[in-house]
Amino acid sequence: MTTKQFMFVNRKAPYGTIYAWESLEVVLIAAAFEQDVSMAFLDDGVYQLKKGHQTKGIEVKAFEKTFGALEDYDVTKIYVDQESLTERGLTTDDLALPVEVFSRAELGKLMEEQDVVLSF
Repeated sequence: MTTKQFMFVNRKAPYGTIYAWESLEVVLIAAAFEQDVSMAFLDDGVYQLKKGHQTKGIEVKAFEKTFGALEDYDVTKIYVDQESLTERGLTTDDLALPVEVFSRAELGKLMEEQDVVLSF
């Protein structure tokens, strides 16, 4: 089987739509098939990685802990847009996972190097 480089770009807030959850499921599926998987978080997508999701009020189960499974699937290339963090008053200390922080221009270059880019 030929390995391809997949980048999953997450731009949506963690709740209110199905995009964040679906992205995570597709990432785990691609990784299970031993593809070279990376994830990028931009815009409101950075909130997906924020520690301490409180979802009781919206009656939805928090999926923040599911990100812990990424390492089990060898998904370790997790990138975050610096501008998105700054615009939302977040730092890497606020995030539930270790990430690499890049500028939008640097993330754009990484995207160009991928075989497949899927945006959620």
